[in-house]
Formats: sequence, C-alpha cells, structure tokens
Amino acid sequence: MEEGDEYRRWDELIPDALGLIFRNLSLQEILTMVPRVCKSWSRAVSGPYCWQEINIEEWSTRCHPDHLDRMLQMLITRSCGSLRKLCVSGLHNDTNFSFLADHAGSLQTLRIPRSDISDSIVEQIAGRLSTVTFLDVSYCNKISGRALEAIGKHCKLLVGLCRNMHPLDTEGLEAQDDEAYAIATTMPKLKRLEMAYHLVSTESLLQILSSCTNLEFMDLRGCWNVNLDNKFFKEKFQKLTVLGPLVMEDYYEANDWEEDCSEYSDDSDYLAWGFLAGDGGDYDDDESYDEMWDDEGRLEELELRFYEGADAGLYGWPPSP
Repeated sequence: MEEGDEYRRWDELIPDALGLIFRNLSLQEILTMVPRVCKSWSRAVSGPYCWQEINIEEWSTRCHPDHLDRMLQMLITRSCGSLRKLCVSGLHNDTNFSFLADHAGSLQTLRIPRSDISDSIVEQIAGRLSTVTFLDVSYCNKISGRALEAIGKHCKLLVGLCRNMHPLDTEGLEAQDDEAYAIATTMPKLKRLEMAYHLVSTESLLQILSSCTNLEFMDLRGCWNVNLDNKFFKEKFQKLTVLGPLVMEDYYEANDWEEDCSEYSDDSDYLAWGFLAGDGGDYDDDESYDEMWDDEGRLEELELRFYEGADAGLYGWPPSP
C-alpha cells in the first residue's frame, strides 16, 4: 500500500456517514465549526442526520420573534421529516406551531413552553402529532381543556405531560377543572404528569388518579385546592411519587424514562452570535443571517477575536480548525 493510501480522507466519507458522526458533537460545533472545515462537511450538516434532535429552548427565550421563526423553520426543514425531539420556547403565533406539525411525522418529544398557541390551532393539527410521547405545554396561557382533549384523543402514545403554570397567572382565580378532566378522560397511558400551580380541585385530581393508573410521578406543587396529604398517596398509590401540593424544597426528580432535553443545554449562548455567519459554504440557504444576531453584539468582532485565538477559553470553545 502506498504511503498516501494508509489513511482514509474524512472529507471523502459519504454525507450520511458524516452526519452520523457529527451527531456526537454539540449543537454549537455542528452549526459553527463543522461547516468551516471543508465543503463536504458543510454539505453534510445540512442533511437530516444532524437534526433529529433540536434544542434551542434557552436561546429562544431572548431572541427576536422574527429570528426565532427563521431559525426554527430552517432547522426543521433540514431534518427532512426525521425530527424526533424539539425544544423551543415562546412560539409566538399559530403559524409556527402548524409548520412544525407539518414536519412531525417522526416527532416523539415536543417541548414548547410559553408559546402563544390557541385551542383552535391545537384542535386543527393535533392529528399530525400522533407519534408524540412526551409533551410540554407549560405556561401556554391561551389553551384550555379543549386543547388537551384534542391532544389526548390523537396522541395515543402520550406518556408524559407538562402543564405547569406560573403562580402569578393563576393567583386569585377559582378552580378550573376542565383541563384535569380532559387529562383523565383522554390520556390513560400517562406515566408522568406535571401540573404545578394549576387550578385543579381534589375531585378532578382523584379522577386523574382513577383513570391514569400507570402514573409514576406527579408534580402538584402549588395546587392549593387539592386537599390530599402525603399519607393518602402513600397508602393508596405506593408506586406513585408526588411533589406537593404544598411547595417543598424537595429535589426535582430527573426524568428517568424520557431523556431530559439537556444534550445541548450549554449551547444556547453561542447561537446569539455564532450561527451561520461568515463563509458558511454552500448550504446556508443563500441568505445572510448576520442581522439575526444584531441584538447580541457585534458578530464580526467576536468571530475575528475567536479565530485569531483570543478569548477562545473565555467562551469554552475548542481551537478553531
């Protein structure tokens, strides 16, 4: 074998193989580092294998709505229907929700807290979310029992639901049991249910406990209208772990049966200034995204300082390729 043939060239690997390898990298590296190595790597990260799991939840809480729209649509489009997990906060209209549902054929985990979605849009598209097993619609103040009923009727595989509320949003209001009854009547396979600071009564909660016999964990902190104590749960539901109703300083248990969306939890800060800027190669949809990060500072300066070797340690980034 000739000396030049001893090692395989990484840039000659087929895009699908590269995509499988890049899935082991952080989202930060996939978006900002890999595309700069060579054109073949740049093309590879535009394929679906890198985008089966997308987490931009932290970044989306502080970005401009227009920037969120463009980022979300681009990443979901790149998944080519293979998206399995999506974590994003603050969808600000029904159009975004409808768009992600159009690409949800393989979606299993969906976290969209603080989103401005309505009962009507959920009822319209719930049928396209039939593969979802874990759903987080916490702090979505415009939906009610109607939306949860539609979700329960169409998402037959659902085993986890987060429907936490902010205490300021429920303070002073009377008990509203429509959501609890919707859960009880349409989501019998639930194993994990979070309803912190929700306006549920003792009667509606008992209905959930009677119908959802597979429950393993419930978060009832701040559910002041529930008059059940720990002794009751220990006697009647020995396999069920319950937090609340009184607010406690207990450790908030990690989700053991559905992986917490934390793979990229440390990657949100870079998105504000590093994403698809500069010479992104052939795959950046022929459009400049520089203005997306104007609110976060001067992108060009930060990139120049980083690629010259300055401040790399400050941001925790690896050496530039």
